[in-house]
Amino acid sequence: MARSKIHVGLEIGTSKICMVVGEVKSDGSVKILGVGQSKSVGVKKGEIYDFPQVRACVKDALVKAEDASDVEIGSVYLAVTGAHIQGVNNRGSFRLPDDENVIGPPHVQEAKEIARAVAIPPDHVYLHHIIRRFGVDGFEHATSPIGLSGKTVDADFHVIHGIRSRIENQIKCVREMPLDIDDLVFSPIAAAQVALDRESKERGALVIDIGGGTTDYVLYLDGAIEASGCIPVGGDHVTNDIHLVTGLAFSKAEVLKVREGDASADPARSVGLIKVADEKGFAEAEVKRQLLNDIIRQRLEETLKLLLRRLPAGAIERVGTGVFLSGGTSLMRGFGELAHDIFKRDVYRPEPPELSGVQANFKDPQFTTAIGLIRYAQIIEAEREPKRGVLRKIGNVLWPFSR
Repeated sequence: MARSKIHVGLEIGTSKICMVVGEVKSDGSVKILGVGQSKSVGVKKGEIYDFPQVRACVKDALVKAEDASDVEIGSVYLAVTGAHIQGVNNRGSFRLPDDENVIGPPHVQEAKEIARAVAIPPDHVYLHHIIRRFGVDGFEHATSPIGLSGKTVDADFHVIHGIRSRIENQIKCVREMPLDIDDLVFSPIAAAQVALDRESKERGALVIDIGGGTTDYVLYLDGAIEASGCIPVGGDHVTNDIHLVTGLAFSKAEVLKVREGDASADPARSVGLIKVADEKGFAEAEVKRQLLNDIIRQRLEETLKLLLRRLPAGAIERVGTGVFLSGGTSLMRGFGELAHDIFKRDVYRPEPPELSGVQANFKDPQFTTAIGLIRYAQIIEAEREPKRGVLRKIGNVLWPFSR
């Protein structure tokens, strides 16, 4: 019988650093053993710009996670993001020799190698090679075509890549804890492990993870990834807009956004004045609620419309399940209504299934990615069991990443 396995997910975000310790039980359920969080300093738009500060924040989250879980952490699954990360679809085709007409493992492997070899900029490295589907003589197959008769086999991959140096910075930060890295995972791929089941992916679903500095997304159609990417805009940009327009300090603008803001277009929620107290004894400031909500809505609407334009033509009409919102900024009042206005699809917030443990009651969308890393690890472990060693740990040789 399969034994329990402990996995750790680490997200180094613009606003917060979160480390989640989870135990995957033999029945497939997950028990959250502990969570460590620290305020993120030194990260902008999902990328490290002040290494010592970030290292200290990660160390703080590590200590808290170990204390909460009573687990000595040795390795993590690390979520990565940033505007430099790109996703592209690529197909590889292999024609069988004239004297062969049954697809075998070597033929499939040839097609896969051709598909995986998509050209990327010289300063980029691969993060993921994710199989989408196979084909035989132009007919698509969701599963392996081995054993089928045919002359041409196709392998269709979604390839995700990013700038080497920026990914190395995150790896270096984690290694100096010191911690090993079990795998690197593009943030929305992790979030999707919590948000979506197989049926949701088959019917079509869009996962949007909007944090402090970035808006990450992954689109599933017909059970496979159709598109993914990162927009370098998040909740901090909304706060900065409020700061610039109202003249309030950034910290006060953040509090005002969280406590009073609304992204919906409902006029009933934009009536009256908001009084902002001054801790230093000066007269309190007044901000029109209509002005505040207009600032918030305009920035978030612009971001979602940009995301919509990045999706393949006609793709959103094929989304049958709906749009799933995660990340701290998705908690903004009225954000779900705004997303519905833009995408014309049902909008949901992911809820982690089958969770137990001391932290089982947290269903805050800001934890979706970190919990999703535990789910991702669970899937990888299941794939690894029959053939140990296929997915090797990242050791001293960091490149290339080839999932």
